[in-house]
Amino acid sequence: MTEGENVNRWTEAGWGERYLAERDAIPHRKEGLAVLVELLPADVHRVLDLGTGDGSTLALVLSLRPEARGVGLDFSADMLARARTNFAGDDRVELIQHDLDDELPAALGSFDLVVSSFAIHHCVDDRKRAVYAEVFERLDPGGVFLHLEHVASATPELHDGFLAALGRSPEDDDPSNKLAPVETQLAWMREIGFAPVDCLWKWRELALMVGSKPPVTAA
Repeated sequence: MTEGENVNRWTEAGWGERYLAERDAIPHRKEGLAVLVELLPADVHRVLDLGTGDGSTLALVLSLRPEARGVGLDFSADMLARARTNFAGDDRVELIQHDLDDELPAALGSFDLVVSSFAIHHCVDDRKRAVYAEVFERLDPGGVFLHLEHVASATPELHDGFLAALGRSPEDDDPSNKLAPVETQLAWMREIGFAPVDCLWKWRELALMVGSKPPVTAA
């Protein structure tokens, strides 16, 4: 589904559990995560994970940057309960219930790394762009945004091919997905002020978009 009405099946009982059961079977998803890992800054103090779900992406980052502290946001109480179980006893992690359709709270503070894994595409396009602007505001100068995302195909035929690669038919398509082209989203990021900006990995409708907040330069 491309930009349209704001359908969200993730509010339905069992929808998140269905995704978790299928997640590891998504073709090439682990390749995208591997590239995200390659691009982690060497020195991470605070990381924000947007749409953390059960915390798997945040856990991966913290396993590689153990001195960092992490904040995970998700609207789903069920997913956050799973994340709290997964992070039990880890005082580096704070988990907060928050809907990405709403503005990111200023009280979150600032971060030198923001990550997101297949979450923001559930927002309509205007809100996607607003999320990117809010990420930019909450990044420290020199901070990095690593955004692994589900994006739009160039044609309906290519979209049907993506679904087929997942073993799905068009009738199985998720109306919660509000997909935007990579080029459009990279343009938004550049307009907001991220530099450099690029897509550094892509397989069909899965893409890793990367942007940095320019460092402060001496006068």
